[in-house]
Amino acid sequence: MLKKRIIPCLDIKNGRTVKGVNFVSLTDAGDPVELAKAYVQQGADELVFLDITATIENRSTLIHLVEKIANEINIPFTVGGGINSVEDVFSLTQAGADKVSINSSAIKRPELISDIASRFGSQCVVVAVDTKKENTDWKVYTHGGRTPTKISTLDWVKKAEQLGAGEILLTSMNHDGTKSGFSLDITYEVAKTMNIPVIASGGAGTKEHFSDVFLTTKASAALAASVFHFNEIPIPELKRFLKTKNIPIR
Repeated sequence: MLKKRIIPCLDIKNGRTVKGVNFVSLTDAGDPVELAKAYVQQGADELVFLDITATIENRSTLIHLVEKIANEINIPFTVGGGINSVEDVFSLTQAGADKVSINSSAIKRPELISDIASRFGSQCVVVAVDTKKENTDWKVYTHGGRTPTKISTLDWVKKAEQLGAGEILLTSMNHDGTKSGFSLDITYEVAKTMNIPVIASGGAGTKEHFSDVFLTTKASAALAASVFHFNEIPIPELKRFLKTKNIPIR
């Protein structure tokens, strides 16, 4: 069985790490370079960097900050925010990103997934899906969770895989920042239908939330932010806990 991955996420605004609840009410969570270095020391399996206002502000990702972080870490590094072209991906890989995360741009122009996959390989393409439950349906949102679409989450992840996505980063907006646990229902449904890894995101608050998502869904990885940024759940402690639950961890 593939070992599960624990992934801290740096949500970046104005060059600082921030954290919100349900994608709003952002508060400062520290210097991204220092946090990135700390996560490597703590044994994080990967690191995700999301420039959360790049799309809304209609600009590209903060390349200089990506470069700074990449120079300090030796674990796989995924970067997202404001990526609209193969050229953007080239610039980020040159700056040290191993993978890119695309969201709004992929919804707007799905062939971007194929373009990136054919140039850099599927393993480079993470399609981030911000999803929200409306009545009984999970729908996709764009522009940092600000813009609703009529697209069904399950339909979109299947299409993304067909187009060449190598991984899905699935964030439940209903659970984001609430510390009430990952959204097990949509994570279960998405992971069950995919042949590519699914990263569960949104809602981690306790060590049990991580074991729940791994034991009840086929998620390959779990991503969290504030519980790691504020050291509420130290990563070494979390990994020891998951091993006691017989969950294969790196």
